[in-house]
Amino acid sequence: MKIATFNINGINGRLSVLKRWLAEQQPDIVCLQELKAPDNKFPMSVLSALGYDAIWHGQKMWNGVAILAKGIQLQEVRNTLPGDAGDDHSRYIEAIAGRMLICCLYLPNGNPAPGPKFDYKLAWFKRLKKHAKYLLSEQVPVVLAGDYNVIPTELDVYNPERWQNNALFFPQARKAYKELTRQGWTDAVRHLHPDERIYTFWDYLRNAYGRDAGLRLDHLLLSPQIATRLVAAGVDRHVRGWEKASDHAPVWIELADE
Repeated sequence: MKIATFNINGINGRLSVLKRWLAEQQPDIVCLQELKAPDNKFPMSVLSALGYDAIWHGQKMWNGVAILAKGIQLQEVRNTLPGDAGDDHSRYIEAIAGRMLICCLYLPNGNPAPGPKFDYKLAWFKRLKKHAKYLLSEQVPVVLAGDYNVIPTELDVYNPERWQNNALFFPQARKAYKELTRQGWTDAVRHLHPDERIYTFWDYLRNAYGRDAGLRLDHLLLSPQIATRLVAAGVDRHVRGWEKASDHAPVWIELADE
C-alpha cells in the first residue's frame, strides 16, 4: 500500500499537476493540504473520474485539507483538531480507511515570529500532541501525515544559518516536533534514510529548486502498530519541476500487507 502527503498549494489552480501525479504514481491514499478552496469548489468529479473517493474540509482562499482513497472506503471521524472550539482554520481531518486511521494536518506556519502567529502555531502544536497521545493510547494503526511547517533538524535544511530567525526552524517548534515523535511515533522518511539530505519544499524565489536549496517540512508519522509494516519512503521531487507545480513535492511511504 502506498500512502502519500502533498501540499498542493491551491487544488484547482494545480489540478493538472495533481491529475498527472496521481496517474503516474497511483497512490492508494493521499493527504492533501492547502486546498485554498471552499467546500463547494472541491473538484470531486475530477477525482472520481480517476477512481478516487475523498473527504475534505475546505476554506476560501486559505488552508483546507483532504484525504483521497482509491479502492478503500473512507469514514470521516472528525474535521477539526480537538481542543479549541473557536479555531475556524481548516487544518485537520481524520478518517478510518480500511483497518487504519489516517490523519491529515496542515500545521500553522507561524511567521512572522515571534508574535501572535507563532503563538498560534505553538498552541496548535500543543493540541496536536495531546490528540496524538490519545490516538496512541487506542493502540490502533495510525498515520499522521501532512505539512508540519517544521524543519526538525539541521539535516533537513540546505542552509541552517539562513533559517535561524524563521518560525519553521525556531527552537520551540523543533522541540515540539521532537516531543511529538518521542511519544512513540516513527518519522517514516527519516527512519529509512537517517543520514540523507532529503527535502520536500523548494521556494519559488532565487531558483531554489534548481539549486536544490530545500527544506523538509512534510512528514508521515506512524504509530507502532503500523511502523513495523514500513518498507519504503521517499519524495517525488521531480514533480516540483513540472509546469504550474506546487512549491512542495509529494512525500510517500509504502507499507507491506498485513
